[in-house]
Amino acid sequence: MKQIWNEIQPVDRYRASSNGLLQDYDQKVISLLYQPLIGPQCYSLYMTLWNEVEVGRLWSEDWNHYHLMSFLSMNLSEIYEARLKLEGIGLLKTYMKQTDDIRMFIYELQPPLSPEQFFNDGLLNVFLYRQLGRTHFLRLKNFFSDRAVEPGEYRDITRSFQDVYAAKIGPEVLNDAEAQQLSRLEENRRYIEKNAAPVIKIENTHFNFDLLYANLRDDLIPLRAITPEVREAIVKLSFLYGLNELDMKKILLQALTADLEIRVEDLRKIARSWFQIEHHDELPRLVDRFQPETDAKEQKEPENDEEKFLRYLETTSPRQMLIDFSGGSEPAKADLAAIEEVMFAQQLPLGVVNVLIQYVLFKTDMKLSKNYLEKVASHWARKKLKTAKEAMAFAKKEDRQYKQWLNNKEKNGTGRRKPVRVEKLPDWFKKEDQKTAAAAVQADGESLEEKRKRLEKIREQYKKG
Repeated sequence: MKQIWNEIQPVDRYRASSNGLLQDYDQKVISLLYQPLIGPQCYSLYMTLWNEVEVGRLWSEDWNHYHLMSFLSMNLSEIYEARLKLEGIGLLKTYMKQTDDIRMFIYELQPPLSPEQFFNDGLLNVFLYRQLGRTHFLRLKNFFSDRAVEPGEYRDITRSFQDVYAAKIGPEVLNDAEAQQLSRLEENRRYIEKNAAPVIKIENTHFNFDLLYANLRDDLIPLRAITPEVREAIVKLSFLYGLNELDMKKILLQALTADLEIRVEDLRKIARSWFQIEHHDELPRLVDRFQPETDAKEQKEPENDEEKFLRYLETTSPRQMLIDFSGGSEPAKADLAAIEEVMFAQQLPLGVVNVLIQYVLFKTDMKLSKNYLEKVASHWARKKLKTAKEAMAFAKKEDRQYKQWLNNKEKNGTGRRKPVRVEKLPDWFKKEDQKTAAAAVQADGESLEEKRKRLEKIREQYKKG
């Protein structure tokens, strides 16, 4: 996911918080009902954030994502994808604040649905049934339920509040000053309590209710039968089973009672039966469908090769850039660790890091010297470089100083210098040949075969140099 580095980086800070008090019973619900749908990585992320929140409180300490990567043994892409899954299923809300170059995230844990809500959801329960099968699904349903009291066996004799208590009017009642003081004490406080879980809502659906209502009038189905609960069920069922307006009209007709009402449970059963008949007794499966959000600021499309190259540097992860440079082979773990350490320590923007990697690779005969990488990176961090374009210009300006650093490094024990090699330079370093830079690494849109041929041509060019 190339755009992930625009969304989140290891140096970004975060705090975990809890929307109310999470209890041991919630952990059982998440482990047994949610985990089969979201997978072990999402479960690990949720439980880690939960445990980071201080026991009995609502906030964790301030951390960076590098800590989270190390703790979970997951890369940033996996953490980001797990976060999106938790958001989508209603277990996490994410807030972000950017001050200058520092991004701060708040990960607010949401309580899970109660077992009753989950098994009557009409969406999650279907996905869970499809994931686990009938036997295990019923076993879980029995685990979270028990026999109810028969309505006719007992009668309710519970006294009401006013039957037991009465208000006493007298000097014990608060006066105005005391009431104002009590009001001030209650300002800006968030109480630690058990909050209700947010119910999953299907948004941005393409279901056309106007078209549905127009068809219902032809069949004399009163619009009052489409209550808010029925409307919400229609949205979920259309998403779950891929129902269009005409299909839904047929299902509503079957669910209509003699009193011209529609019961949500009947609607779900009929829709499920319709889908199973159409798909040979199958049920829908939950699959991932998410993409990184685009930047809040609308980016215009690059108009020339130089802009395409800069876009590539600003939106491509260092790992992917190394893969492109090596013709598709995975970079060494030591190289990735060195780059990650520099990104964490110096907090350089993505585009600057990519220019840095290119510059150091060519200066050190494609070996990615860690010491040289760290030295140049710390210099660029002090200069507060923000973009790939700034980094390119600065590299050209400071090249003489960097050559001196390399020459000092290459001196042997007797004070003599090793023979000076002819240094290769990235194409963007040469002012007169910036168009070749775009040919070196183009934006997306070319086939894998074209990319291989282009990279092979680049390597041949560097060999000649």
